[in-house]
Amino acid sequence: MDKQSIREAVWDDLEDSGVARFPFPPHDRIPNFAGATAAAERLAGTDAWAAADAIKSNPDAPQLPVRRRALRDGKTVVVAVPRLSDEQPFRSLDPAVIDDVDDATTIAGIDEYGEAVGPSEVPPIDVIVSGSVAVSPDGTRIGKGEGYSDLEFAVLSELGAVDGATTVVTTVHERQIQDSLPAPDDHDVPMDLLVTPERVIDVDAAGSRPAGIDWSLLDEDRIADIPVLEQLRD
Repeated sequence: MDKQSIREAVWDDLEDSGVARFPFPPHDRIPNFAGATAAAERLAGTDAWAAADAIKSNPDAPQLPVRRRALRDGKTVVVAVPRLSDEQPFRSLDPAVIDDVDDATTIAGIDEYGEAVGPSEVPPIDVIVSGSVAVSPDGTRIGKGEGYSDLEFAVLSELGAVDGATTVVTTVHERQIQDSLPAPDDHDVPMDLLVTPERVIDVDAAGSRPAGIDWSLLDEDRIADIPVLEQLRD
């Protein structure tokens, strides 16, 4: 199956099996799932998590427990502005100054409590947590199809905030793990760890990751819509 067919099959399966959680329906989004908190707790037990000072997380519902656990563990949480549409394209949550962790880690709370961070101010990121629709044991990931997760990694790489030593993980339900997926494109970022409520899959030999922005994939309209791309190109 192609990527979109796989997305539709996973979304349908999560809904039909009763695994999907709010927001509904699970379709056309990074789907929330039963056991997301247990997956976050399992991630928090890994060596990569213990060694991390700064976590970059997607803002979606299934990774809300990850963001909360990170702040409670004293880790800085960095979240991208949706579609990187701001000249200061990231928000940084500082555990030292946030009292209401539950509120600060919601989508609305990230904007309220987070400090706007420009391209030159992004801290070094130790762990990236990506949301997924489907993943396979070789580290291949399929998102919801907009490409922003991979673009955010490319931007952070261009800024020197991530590199080959940065651990990239995803938290998913077991039903989202597929035996195999279509071969990734060059700009796709492979996962190092797949974390479910039941287990951690350590990818033995994750594929290569982009070292920066592949400008050939971006047309002028998209660059114009994303200020950080204009800044980096200039």
